[in-house]
Amino acid sequence: MDALLLSRIQFGFVISFHILFPAFTIGLASWLAFIEWRWLRTKDDLWRDLYFFWLKIFAVSFGMGVVSGIVMSFQFGTNWAVLSEKAGNILGPLLSYEVLTAFFLEASFLGVMLFGWKKVSDKLHFFATMMVAIGTLISTFWIISANSWMQTPQGFSIDAQGVFQPESWWAIVFNPSFPYRLAHMVLAAFITTCFVIGGVSAWYLRRGVHVEAGKRMLQHAVAFAAIAVPLQIFVGDLHGLNVGEHQPVKLAAMEAHWRSEPPGHGVPLILFAVPNEREERNDYEVAIPKLGSLILTHTLDGDIQPLTAVPREERPPVAPVFYAFRIMVGLGMAMLLLTLASLWAWKRKTLFESKWLLDGWRLLAPSGFIALLAGWYVVEIGRQPYVVYGLLRTSDAVSPNIVAAAVLSSLIIYALAYAFVFGAGIWYLQKLLRKGPVKQPPKDTDGGEKTPARPLSLPDEKIEGSA
Repeated sequence: MDALLLSRIQFGFVISFHILFPAFTIGLASWLAFIEWRWLRTKDDLWRDLYFFWLKIFAVSFGMGVVSGIVMSFQFGTNWAVLSEKAGNILGPLLSYEVLTAFFLEASFLGVMLFGWKKVSDKLHFFATMMVAIGTLISTFWIISANSWMQTPQGFSIDAQGVFQPESWWAIVFNPSFPYRLAHMVLAAFITTCFVIGGVSAWYLRRGVHVEAGKRMLQHAVAFAAIAVPLQIFVGDLHGLNVGEHQPVKLAAMEAHWRSEPPGHGVPLILFAVPNEREERNDYEVAIPKLGSLILTHTLDGDIQPLTAVPREERPPVAPVFYAFRIMVGLGMAMLLLTLASLWAWKRKTLFESKWLLDGWRLLAPSGFIALLAGWYVVEIGRQPYVVYGLLRTSDAVSPNIVAAAVLSSLIIYALAYAFVFGAGIWYLQKLLRKGPVKQPPKDTDGGEKTPARPLSLPDEKIEGSA
């Protein structure tokens, strides 16, 4: 447990917490914009009630995302000083653009969105909600651009001191993996929120509370999942082809592909195995012949670069990448099957009465978060042993003067603080979800809330009493 391993564990621990909340709020902000648009179009009170219900959940989630993200920025200086020194000329501006564009945009309109319902017009409030939603997407753009550059770096030169110098910002921002990873991440965030909404709706329907709200939310969750889940599978396929082109060792680890197959045999699709890195083989392997070639190369006899094509020190840890990838794909297939079954039940008008379907939505409510973490582990562990792929090794990026005891103590403090802060936050989110939508008072034409008119005279019984 040296400083390098502890620093990696610490950063992985922090980002595993952090990524959940921004991903949830990315989808939730767009969901809020959709709800408010529907309320403006229909003036249906239920849409307004749903808006305020999810707005509270958004506010808590957004706050926890900001708190968890602050810690990561400190670690670039304390734990990864060499990375900051070598790649700071590229990563620094990209992260600064995120603050200057997305974060300022979100911060400017978030107050109006949270507290301006009675103060501004309906259209201006909707505009604020739209700006917050757009801000979350702009933030995703810059963060994924920075991370994608570390995966597929281009548009730079390296000076005599080994420092990365930008040559073309267009090439840096729009690096080879960026479009696929951006689409994959945004869809993952939307799907994560979609299944939370569907799971909460199913829970209401199974308990017989907030029935109308539950029906409306579940219908929209099913409709959106029917679009987003197949689209995510398509984008994931394109992303896989891109990984095979630019990060072939990562793809080999994802498939635990140790050696090239004989000509004409194709690559099998491994459903289950226990990767044996010492013997460079898979134990207890269950595979479907040629299907791997069809998926990975779109041909029946195509091959991919095996792990043994590079030295051991150039390979990532195979087992965590292999298993995390299958968790992500397995959950994606479960989401697709549930969506298709829900569409069929919707057509037969049995969606709201089917207990096993409602239980399926409840069961898969956290599936987006799990799949998101699994996919992130595939991306980050799969690029090892490099932090900037092929150019800067992770072991060379850690701060040279940091000691293991300092990292371990800060890791313990982070774990305790996160357990307290996020434990309380998640408990409060569950409390809000259990309470459900609350009837909101309508607004009058002046932007305030309607209040009962004051009587012009005392009631009869008061008059009689005084007489």
